[in-house]
Amino acid sequence: MHKAVAGQAIARIRRHFPEREFIMRSEGHVRYLRISSRLQMTVATIAAGLLLAWVSTMAAVAIGSLLDRYNAKSLLNREAKVVSAENRIAAYRKDVDAVAGDLSRRQAFIEKMVKSYVGELPADAKSGETVSDSSKEASKTVDKVSMAVPEAAPLALIEARQLAFAERLTRFADRRSAAAEAAMLKLGLNPERMLSLLEDRSAMGGPFIALVPSSKNSVDPRFRRLGLSLARMDALQRGLEGIPQVIPAAANHVTSSFGYRADPFAGQAAFHAGLDFKGPMGAPIFSAANGKVAFVGRRPGYGNSIDIDHGNGLHTRYAHMSAFRARAGQLVTAGQVIGAVGSTGRSTGPHLHFEVRLHGQPVNPRPFLEVAPNVLQEARFTRPDVG
Repeated sequence: MHKAVAGQAIARIRRHFPEREFIMRSEGHVRYLRISSRLQMTVATIAAGLLLAWVSTMAAVAIGSLLDRYNAKSLLNREAKVVSAENRIAAYRKDVDAVAGDLSRRQAFIEKMVKSYVGELPADAKSGETVSDSSKEASKTVDKVSMAVPEAAPLALIEARQLAFAERLTRFADRRSAAAEAAMLKLGLNPERMLSLLEDRSAMGGPFIALVPSSKNSVDPRFRRLGLSLARMDALQRGLEGIPQVIPAAANHVTSSFGYRADPFAGQAAFHAGLDFKGPMGAPIFSAANGKVAFVGRRPGYGNSIDIDHGNGLHTRYAHMSAFRARAGQLVTAGQVIGAVGSTGRSTGPHLHFEVRLHGQPVNPRPFLEVAPNVLQEARFTRPDVG
C-alpha cells in the first residue's frame, strides 16, 4: 500500500516535469537534445536546496543582528540602573544631615506637645524605680556608629534622644501610677483588685495588629515598658474618676451616720448602710463620681432610688428621692444633677439616703467624701497651665 501511494506521488510530480526535447541547429546540422523527467527533478531539487540554504543563512544573520541589538540595549539599561542607584545612594549620603534635621525637628515637636499636656518629664532616677537609664549606653553607641559609619552619626544621636525621652516618659507614668495607688490605699481600696476589674478581658476581640509590622515582631524593651506603664497609669486614672468624691446633697447636715443606730421607727438597734443628708423637698441630688446609671426605680425601704455603677466594683445609691433627673444606662459625671430630695419609702422626712457599695457590700461613705477630694486632687493627672 505504501509503495502504491509513493508511486502515485512520484507520478504527480512527474506531470510537472514532463520529458522535454529541444532542437538545436548549428552550421547546417540539426541536433536533438532530450531532457528526461528525472534530470529535471534532480536539478529542481538541487536548486531548491541552494535556495533554502541561502534563506536560512540570511535569517540567521538577521536574528543574530536583532539579538546583538537587544543585548546592547539590555546592557545600556543595566548600566543606567546602576548609575541611577549610585546616584541615589550618593544623594542619600549627601542628605543624611537634612534627614537627621527633619527627624530632630519632629522629635522636638513631640517633646513639646507632651510637655504641654503633662508638664516637665522627670530626668532623675529615684531609688526603687525600675526604669532603665540608657544615657551611658547610648553615648557609647553614638561614638561607635560615628567611627564605623560617619554619615550615620546624626541618626544615632536622634535615636539616643528618643530613648532618653521614652525613659523619662516611663518614669512620669510610673510615678503617677504610684500616686494613684497610694490614694486608693488611703481610701481603703485595693489598687490591684481595681486594676483586675478594669482590665477584664471577658468581652474583647478584634483582629491582631502587631505594634511593629515585622516578621519577628520585635519591639525595643524600653518602648514596650513605656507602653505598659502608660496603660497602667491610664487605668488607674480612670479608677480615680470612679471614686465617690462629690457630696451628693446641697446641704452638709448629716442626720444619721454609717453604722449601728436606733431605728427611727422601731427604736431598736439596727444597721444603717449609708449617710442621711437632711434637705428641703426638691433640693438637687448630685452624682458623687463619674459613672453609668444602673437602676432607676422604686426599692423596698428605699423608695424612689437611683444606683450608679462607677466601675471597679464601686456603686453608689441615692434613695427617698422625690424626682428622677437621670435614666437607666445614662452616663453621668461627678456633680451632675440626677434627682431631687424627697421622703419616699421608709422615711421620717425629706432627706437623701446615700450609700457607697464595694463589690456589693456597703462601706462607710465618709472617707470618700471627706478625704477623697484632697487625696484624689493630689493623685489625679491634670494638664498643666501653659502660658
